[in-house]
Amino acid sequence: MILSRWIVVFIDLVLIAVAMIIANLLRFDFVLSELSFYHIRLQIFAVMLTGFISIIITGSHKGLIRHTGQNDTIRIVKAVTLTIILLAIVNYILYLLERRDHSVIVTGVKYSMLIPNTALLIFYPIALFMLLFFRMSIKLAYYGITAQNKVEKINVIIYGAGKEGISVMHTLSDAQSSPFRVVGFMDDMTGKIGKSVLGVEIYDPGAVTNEFLARKNVKDIILAMPYIAEEQKTKIYNRLLGLDVTVKSIPPVEAWINGELNLKQIQNLNLEDLLQREAISLDNPEVLRGIFGKTVMVTGAAGSIGHELSRQLLFYNPRRIVLVDQAESPLFELEQDLIKQEQELEERKYHEKVNMEFVIADVSNETCIGALISSVKPNLIYHAAAYKHVPLMETNPLEAVRVNVFGTCNLAEAASEAGTEKFIMISTDKAVNPTNVMGATKRLAEIYIQSLNFKPGNKTAFITTRFGNVLGSNGSVTRTFKKQIMAGGPVTVTHPEITRYFMTIPEACQLVFEAGAMGKGGEIFIFDMGKPVRILDMAKNIIRLCGFTPDREIKIVFTGLRPGEKLYEELLNDKERTLPTHHPKIMIAKVRDYPFDEVSILIDGMAEPYRQGDNRTVVRLMKQIIPEYISNNSVYRTLDFDLQRERGVRRKAK
Repeated sequence: MILSRWIVVFIDLVLIAVAMIIANLLRFDFVLSELSFYHIRLQIFAVMLTGFISIIITGSHKGLIRHTGQNDTIRIVKAVTLTIILLAIVNYILYLLERRDHSVIVTGVKYSMLIPNTALLIFYPIALFMLLFFRMSIKLAYYGITAQNKVEKINVIIYGAGKEGISVMHTLSDAQSSPFRVVGFMDDMTGKIGKSVLGVEIYDPGAVTNEFLARKNVKDIILAMPYIAEEQKTKIYNRLLGLDVTVKSIPPVEAWINGELNLKQIQNLNLEDLLQREAISLDNPEVLRGIFGKTVMVTGAAGSIGHELSRQLLFYNPRRIVLVDQAESPLFELEQDLIKQEQELEERKYHEKVNMEFVIADVSNETCIGALISSVKPNLIYHAAAYKHVPLMETNPLEAVRVNVFGTCNLAEAASEAGTEKFIMISTDKAVNPTNVMGATKRLAEIYIQSLNFKPGNKTAFITTRFGNVLGSNGSVTRTFKKQIMAGGPVTVTHPEITRYFMTIPEACQLVFEAGAMGKGGEIFIFDMGKPVRILDMAKNIIRLCGFTPDREIKIVFTGLRPGEKLYEELLNDKERTLPTHHPKIMIAKVRDYPFDEVSILIDGMAEPYRQGDNRTVVRLMKQIIPEYISNNSVYRTLDFDLQRERGVRRKAK
């Protein structure tokens, strides 16, 4: 049952009147004359009238009493304060009238002050207490009555006894639907340890062991320190993930709803939080200027990177987006997502409707791609279509060459002929000193578009972006680990020392847009991805994030390096150097230039063995074009020995 607002107003006015009576009793030491009774009746009328006005103005009657919170308390304080101010104004007016007329006759009674100042001072705290006590009593009674219907509470500890931690505690305590009970705080500040906040003790993080957690029956720890440095955050994560609890986190204060934390905003720790580096954030107005009102094409649009590129493109308000992919079902899903997003954006006054076209096409189909680009005439092309799975491409090199090399060549040639302004290709760190077919095909695609950039007569700026693995993408190791964990394990890791660079999908797309904005043509943009992450550590962290204990509840099995797989990835060739850009996290790799005619002849030479299905000859030709391509744990390793002997023979002949 919910009380009517007007009933709440009536109860508040009665309490205010009672507070005024108590104030008078205290002022006159509980000795009241007949005249005093008469004055009190006038005072009650005045205080109820001014109180009614104050309640309506401040809206203190609008909140649900059983859910009274901080904002409701502030409104009550404002209402009582405004009541005092209005009464003081009445007193002052009466005082001025008394000075002018020497007396004020109110129903035959000489009276120069409606309510004595001393009575007002006594009334203020009494009225506040009574109004707040009434609400707290109703709230406690309601929670007491409904407690039997509540689910059993989960004991939690909040890491951080600052203002954010206290806000988290208020959120957990005030929300009836909260499944949590706060049994302690943790804090690194030694001055806080041993003290308490709102009756809850603050513990030294070093004292919070698995035995301590078991004794307190703690299931979750909530990290309430959104603004700490990344290095300190990493140490805290490593400490917490070593405990048998689920770790949760809160968003920055800026993301709180109306300045208050919502229970739904307390989420399990994300894998992205464990990247061990500051998140990359790019804010370049040139990106908007370069895309706004343009015709943009995205290849591989239904893939992980292509999907996010397409989604973010809508915010830059291009005139037209052409989304190309050969996968029918994923492209249909992308269409549904973008139509919904576009409808939401159209509600914003500054957003113009974007024309979206969804095209099923294979980039390796030269005729189809040529006709598409000739008709669309895109200003910008973001080329994300590629095969990226290392072991699969190692056993299917012809497919890797067809899509990653021939497909890129088709697209780039058509873009150059159509006069496209910029062509931005998404490459990979596996193109650096490649040890597998996939990396070699991407490096060959890089070489081709760079040489085409400097071809006489070309007006298209060809730009490359190079980055590492993307968290949560299709085929990502993180997805594989989660599937294995949900199946009960084991989690398979190829080697205990294998490491990789990681970034989030939104970060990757920001890098691509930034490259398109700053690129003039011929550059390979790389970016500071921080420290490489050991895959074994990532596997253990994912197991812990899923609520299990590594090697006890979920086993980890080492399977050995797969064909073409490296232990360590690189972002730069040993012979390459970098140049800085306006963003400290983005650099330009300076690489060896290849004449377009030479590259074109070498790639054309791959066409015949490709048609004949000759895997070894195609791979051999790639190794001749890319001397640093040395196969690892692959059947094509013998080709490296043959090429080394041939080069040795040529050197001796010279």
